Amino acid sequence: MSAGRSSTDPCVRPAARSQGIPLAPGETIIDVLLTVTSTAPSATDLGFLLHKHPSKVQSFSLAVGTAHVFYPEATDERCTAALLLEVDPIALVRGRSGDQRSGFSLAQYVNDRPYAASSMLAVALGRVYRTAIAGRCEARPELPGRAIPLEIHAPAVPCRGGSAVAEQMFAPLGWQVDATPIELDPEVPRWGASRYVDLRLTGTLRLADALSHLYVLLPALDADKHYWVGPDEIDKLMRAGEGWLATHPDRERIVHRYLAHQRTLATSALERLAEVDDAVPEALDDSVDGPGQETDDAPLTVDQNPGADSVVLEPTAPPVPLARRRLDAVLAAIADSGARSVVDLGCGEGTLLSALLNDHTYERLLGVDVSFRALQLATRRLHLETLPEAKRRRIELAQSSVTYRDARVAGFDTAVLMEVVEHIDPPRLPALERAVLGHARPRTLIVTTPNAEYNVRFDALPAGEVRHHDHRFEWSRAEFQAWAGAAAREYGYTVAFRAVGADDGEVGPPTQMAVLTRDDPPAAVMPGGAATPRLTDAAPGVRS
Repeated sequence: MSAGRSSTDPCVRPAARSQGIPLAPGETIIDVLLTVTSTAPSATDLGFLLHKHPSKVQSFSLAVGTAHVFYPEATDERCTAALLLEVDPIALVRGRSGDQRSGFSLAQYVNDRPYAASSMLAVALGRVYRTAIAGRCEARPELPGRAIPLEIHAPAVPCRGGSAVAEQMFAPLGWQVDATPIELDPEVPRWGASRYVDLRLTGTLRLADALSHLYVLLPALDADKHYWVGPDEIDKLMRAGEGWLATHPDRERIVHRYLAHQRTLATSALERLAEVDDAVPEALDDSVDGPGQETDDAPLTVDQNPGADSVVLEPTAPPVPLARRRLDAVLAAIADSGARSVVDLGCGEGTLLSALLNDHTYERLLGVDVSFRALQLATRRLHLETLPEAKRRRIELAQSSVTYRDARVAGFDTAVLMEVVEHIDPPRLPALERAVLGHARPRTLIVTTPNAEYNVRFDALPAGEVRHHDHRFEWSRAEFQAWAGAAAREYGYTVAFRAVGADDGEVGPPTQMAVLTRDDPPAAVMPGGAATPRLTDAAPGVRS
């Protein structure tokens, strides 16, 4: 593989040529190319999504060279945006005293960085397509939310482990993957294939998701970066991987490779990806550990995808993880309650709080957890130490238990117990009811918990077992409704129930929700925390 192309090559430096920029005599241009093609109706809407006009060539200065964006084709049927990264090899090593990682001083000059689609291209993606990755389009706000047919092509991608690794990383996200190994030298076939592949991805996804996948997985395929990897890389990974990385079956390898195999950073990143209920990093959802875990609620059917024109034999987009559906359902219930203040009881690492903080509807937020470690993770996730003052005043974290009275959790419009009650020992449930419904008395209480009946749908879960090692019990629908109904009657609330996830006609949804609404005028706080009837008797099927 050549490290550059001659200036006489008509394919070299298309951006420079289109702008009339002459090449110096004997100049060799080293570049990296990535194309994104849309075949959606009105395909040139790709220009709105990328915030780059199809009739213009735009250039962006980077620390390692110059990135150009141009459109080789732009019709209503097919539109292609090309990102060309022209690398300045001298800029790569300017100011450095040597490649300390390799112990080989020439490695900073003799490497593949100038011509391979790796971490430098990912940096260019993040800079040039920053608004598109964020999913914003002021001119056409309806576009970013649409999944569109896309084709991605990167002609030279370093891929340690070969084509199979590219398949394992991209396919679970809904991509059809064609990773063709590139020969070391076509003139000498006996030398075999190089560690580079010609990568083509085809799928129907949101453009923001597609670009986020590339931003994370291109460096992960290479398992290296052209710059020093520090703790701030974890935050970049969390932002780019939000909504898909935590449930990716190859997440551990992706995290370790993206962070250049720095064990401490990788461990911290995996902990932040862990579920809010103190699950260990190896169990990123408190459902089923290992193969077959909760990554989707039910197989895709035409009824679940009413926009389909015909039966879909293969999914066109990755399944939505149950954790994401649960979060969305809770956010919708909070919005329905009309709350302006919310307390998250058992907030874990702050997943729900993060979503609420980005919505200015909520003027006062409090996250409570008994685990100090969880609150540390939440502090980092929410960037509390660097938040703008106006935003920082809206949120607080506190260490406390949901089974004890705490004046700090009283007076909120809505309280949330998201996947919390199943972690409470059954004899302590009356104490939780007194503390939350009798003392804190939110106007609305939202409770979610697993539906034990649905466990038979998880092939990897042995019969009679609970979904997570820390679950003290799991309720059937009848048991949950009996418990929530009795608690509501005891403390002056009415209750309604909702399904979370696809509702299986036989065993119900994977997660169940109760929304308790306080009867007005508010009942008085019970003096002295008087004992209430043991409501575990109302749920005879509780398994400890």
